[in-house]
Amino acid sequence: MTEKSTLKLFSASCFALVTTAMTFAIRAKIEEVFISDFHLTNEQIGFAFGPAFWGFTLAMVIGGPLVDYFGMKKILNIAFIGHLLGIIITLAARDFWTLFVGTLFIGIGNGMVEAACNPLVAALFPNNKTKMLNRFHVWFPGGIVIGSVLGYLLMDVLGLNWMFLVGTLFIPLIIYAYMVYGKEFPATERVTMKVSNKDMFKACLSPLFIFMILCMFLTAATELGTGQRISSLLGESGIPPLLILAFINGLMVVGRYFAGEIVHRLNISLMLFLSAIFSFTGLILLSYTSGVLVFVSAAVFAIGICYFWPTMLSFVAEKIPQSGALGLSLMGGAGMLSVSVILPIMGSYMDTNTSGSETLRLMAILPAILIGAFGVLNIVLKKKEA
Repeated sequence: MTEKSTLKLFSASCFALVTTAMTFAIRAKIEEVFISDFHLTNEQIGFAFGPAFWGFTLAMVIGGPLVDYFGMKKILNIAFIGHLLGIIITLAARDFWTLFVGTLFIGIGNGMVEAACNPLVAALFPNNKTKMLNRFHVWFPGGIVIGSVLGYLLMDVLGLNWMFLVGTLFIPLIIYAYMVYGKEFPATERVTMKVSNKDMFKACLSPLFIFMILCMFLTAATELGTGQRISSLLGESGIPPLLILAFINGLMVVGRYFAGEIVHRLNISLMLFLSAIFSFTGLILLSYTSGVLVFVSAAVFAIGICYFWPTMLSFVAEKIPQSGALGLSLMGGAGMLSVSVILPIMGSYMDTNTSGSETLRLMAILPAILIGAFGVLNIVLKKKEA
């Protein structure tokens, strides 16, 4: 492919990810509306938002293997349909079930974006996967910043109805659909490498891959579970929660943009180990601080979660390339599935009159486990490379 075509497809992928990311920020804002106006409990919100994650998982697990057979373009077209239906149904939502169904379709759209775009970026930049996957995933926190700022401006400052906020999702949706239309897509790396189905499944059942899947459950829950319930967790901090969410993700944008240089100085496993340490420290600090100091705690947490998702994918793409698009989809699917599990648990915990601070300390257990897991991984890989 020409350099121009490569950059166009990369840009289209980024707009698709912006659409995905904005849904996370917008859900975090409209949570307040469905609790106050439509009388859902925190636990019901957790279950209603769950399909955004297990629907995402379902789409990735199904879409991952199909990418090799039908091509990434057709999978991205399915993402567009899922997003379109999800936005329309969410606009009509007034109770648990309509919110649930709308969130499910959005989750399917989000999952298909990841199923198509992660292998697309890997195929477009085979010699620079870690750097470019991090550059691509800049637009996840970037989209969350956009959604958070829009939520604050449209609802808190201008006092507009929540439906105006949800309607802004049509903008990046139309842009990525237009950019994909009529474009030629490359074959996936697994197809190019001529890796057999047997070798692909064998790679996905290797001890290292299974270990990374288990770790993905914890990294994703730490990052996305906290962000999705930010309004409830930090509602008493004295700072508008969406501004904190925008601040965290703004720092993540910068961090992911320069990820290539950081990986060059460190290594993938050491990055994950340090990320776990910062994530744990940040959650503990967030549970004890208020006012302006919340931003200091949030900065520590942002440094921690910044590299989790793209670096986990990069690790699999570089260390277990035979797993192909299926491997990347299983990783992303496992991450989103874990969030669908943790959200109602967090909601139930908060419904028992437990404060957001106590819930943050409960969540800190997850990166605490990861400190040990990634510490061992780093030691083992160093011995192998010695």
